[in-house]
Amino acid sequence: MRGRVDLAYLSLWLGIGKAEIMSHPLLGILMLDTQFPRILGDVGNPRSFDFPVVYRTVPGATPEAIVLNDPRVWIDAFIEVGQSLVAEGCRGLATTCGFLTLVRDEVSQACGVPVAASSLEQVKALAQRLPKGKVPGILTISQSSLSPAHLAAGEVPEDLPIQGVDGGAFATAILGNHVTFDPATASKEMVLAAQNLCTRHPEIGALVLECTNMPPYAAEIEAATDLPVYSILTHLNQFHSTLVQQATMPYSRNARSDL
Repeated sequence: MRGRVDLAYLSLWLGIGKAEIMSHPLLGILMLDTQFPRILGDVGNPRSFDFPVVYRTVPGATPEAIVLNDPRVWIDAFIEVGQSLVAEGCRGLATTCGFLTLVRDEVSQACGVPVAASSLEQVKALAQRLPKGKVPGILTISQSSLSPAHLAAGEVPEDLPIQGVDGGAFATAILGNHVTFDPATASKEMVLAAQNLCTRHPEIGALVLECTNMPPYAAEIEAATDLPVYSILTHLNQFHSTLVQQATMPYSRNARSDL
């Protein structure tokens, strides 16, 4: 699921051209220090979005350092890079790892802009929209590392169904920061994990992909489970729409006052 921003509308309200909008994205993305392929659908691939984004890497913040260890030791590094993106004109920040929900509040406060750190941040609102008796299920790259603290930071109830892909080819490649991996194998692992989770928990009414590298497989998961699938991309589409609204509101008020 991908959103679309009308750049003509945005340029009209901001009083700047489309080219200038494209060169000054509203959303800045804090990248982990990785070398694995960023295939289409991955949050680290700019073609995964229908709107412009700008990336900056946080040196040394590897997947292993963030997922398998405490990411809070990297708060200052994320703040430094985030502040540089805000100085360049970004009005909101995002990250490329769902486990960074632990540092969202600190980064947001220090940088002075809203931060979308994890797809887990969608769970609370999603749960309220599902039919009675249905709950979200979560697929994560590492169930053993997804702690109550991560869930609490994302306002996710601890009793929701969770399934990891720990130890599989996908998790090994991403957490090991390999230079290559097999997307076909990864897709099969995702689908199997989702099916197993749904079989054990028939109360699941939607799936949320915690890992930001899982969205390339969302369509296959949705087809195999017949459930809607939410990811960091669905989260950032909505987040970016809010940034656009916030960017245009002052100009809208000025326009109305001149009538």
